[in-house]
Amino acid sequence: MTTTQEKSAARRTAEGWLGEFADALSARDVERAVSLFAAESYWRDLIAFTWNLKTVEHHDGVRDLLTQTLEHTDPGAWTLTAEPTSADGVTEAWFTFGTAVGRGSGHVRLVSDAGTPRAWTLLTTLDELTGHEEPSGVNRPFGTEHGANPDRVTWKERRETELAELGRDRDPEVVVIGGGQGGIALGARLRQLGVETIVVERNERPGDSWRRRYKSLALHDPVWYDHLPYLKFPENWPVFAPKDKIGDWLEFYTRIMELNYWGSTTARSATFDEGSGRWSVVVDRAGEEITLRPRQLVVALGVSGKPNVPDLPGREQYRGEVQHSSEHPGPDAYAGRKVVVVGSNNSAFDICGALWEVGADVTMLQRSSTHIIRSESLLEHCLKGLYSEEAVANGIDTRTADMIFASLPYRIMNRFEKPNYDRVREVDADFYAKLEKAGFELDFGDDDSGLFMKYLRRGSGYYIDVGAAQLVADGEVRLVRGQVQEFTGSGVRLADGTELDADLVVFATGYRSMNGLAADIVGQDVADRVGKVWGLGSDTTKDPGPWEGEQRNMWKPTQQPNLWFHGGNLHQSRFYSLYLALQLKARQEGIPTPVYGLQERHHLS
Repeated sequence: MTTTQEKSAARRTAEGWLGEFADALSARDVERAVSLFAAESYWRDLIAFTWNLKTVEHHDGVRDLLTQTLEHTDPGAWTLTAEPTSADGVTEAWFTFGTAVGRGSGHVRLVSDAGTPRAWTLLTTLDELTGHEEPSGVNRPFGTEHGANPDRVTWKERRETELAELGRDRDPEVVVIGGGQGGIALGARLRQLGVETIVVERNERPGDSWRRRYKSLALHDPVWYDHLPYLKFPENWPVFAPKDKIGDWLEFYTRIMELNYWGSTTARSATFDEGSGRWSVVVDRAGEEITLRPRQLVVALGVSGKPNVPDLPGREQYRGEVQHSSEHPGPDAYAGRKVVVVGSNNSAFDICGALWEVGADVTMLQRSSTHIIRSESLLEHCLKGLYSEEAVANGIDTRTADMIFASLPYRIMNRFEKPNYDRVREVDADFYAKLEKAGFELDFGDDDSGLFMKYLRRGSGYYIDVGAAQLVADGEVRLVRGQVQEFTGSGVRLADGTELDADLVVFATGYRSMNGLAADIVGQDVADRVGKVWGLGSDTTKDPGPWEGEQRNMWKPTQQPNLWFHGGNLHQSRFYSLYLALQLKARQEGIPTPVYGLQERHHLS
């Protein structure tokens, strides 16, 4: 625990650095500002300076960012907002600042470099636009009209008019394709900023994308990690919410937050007219063709795109059922039957466990190594400090936790993650030994940095164990390793000649890139102009280089003007929806948004 004397020293260090940084920026002295960063340093900016999600590295990166952004950003009013802390030679501080167009906040880690405090990591974020603040707190809407007015229009009447007119009598500013948690979170942000938006979703009701999944599905992330913007889950919400409960919450949230949500609506095509700066988005709304003409188009189809189902020979002769995990209805119809589940990540384990519970004869086919972490260990050793009841008791609310996580540059995040997973390997050594003895091929990522880095780099290759791994370790679920080569009349044949009989084959083989679905709508040429979506360019498995520093093409401008990508888990949907919404609001209002470091295309979609 930091003593009062240490706190005072930490404050002096932080105030001194922040004051010098502010003075250098005010004087437009780029070299003096650069000298305040350590030789190894990282500046992550979320649209405050760059109108981009951008991380620059070391002196050259800081110099280039400031040279190109300082004058028009015009930052000032740098102020510490909490008592700085010091531990293990690192002083940490929170601050706020202003820019020419808004107000922001950030975080800095200072280390001693040649005896002088210098920045190791710096996070700057734009939180709101001046003159376009969200109507909350003291600015909340009045909600009614006092006095007598013969022309009074009630809230209900205004809302009904908006639902009837938007998309028919007037065009929305934004169309969001995809009405899962990502599209819903972004729609809520844009609503609060006064940006007219239509969210289109092929399912009938908000939450149906969860309701339609296999019946045993529940969130693998804990409640503290999963809040939506503005409305936290109730205090009695389960730690791990069942899928149907999440579906109901999303439907409730969509109504309460007054989203213009078009269910039973499929986006058929979208073309961009550079002259008008608008898209023509053709949708099928419950059988009616409608053309929407927004300025901005957001693809919010999650990390995943089209189901990835291997095209194997012999399918026509196979007498059983074939499903992708996204189509699997649950185990009830398969009691006493033989099932082969191809895959060994989250969905595969969930489906195997549920099938075993009803008495099915289940075989898991593992094609490549998988990272497994027990749910209890994930909470205790990896999430507890930021997302837990203990964190809340220690004053770390959701926003603070999100900002702490965001303050870790992706280049060095593995350094922070690896010790946690080293500890997990030690604590759960017996668990892992039993799995390996059963023949299961384990990994902890290419550099042993565990779950989060694997997710950020490739979005696949892991299982948060809620019990099914023990079934594999105990042999209750049969494990086979290999590659499927073809169907037979009664099952599948592997590349080594092994034949597996099955009444049902479930391909829990993940999804293709989000670009695949986008290409069906905007065209392959536009999707290829944007390039690969997701990943960091870490040059690890399924995440080819070069290094990007941020998630490819997510929540930021792309090579296709007015086309954006949004998605990820509930945490990412909540946090990054703010910065995407602010970018869209600024463009609506004509606020200059000069983009520094526009995402380059290194890979086709």
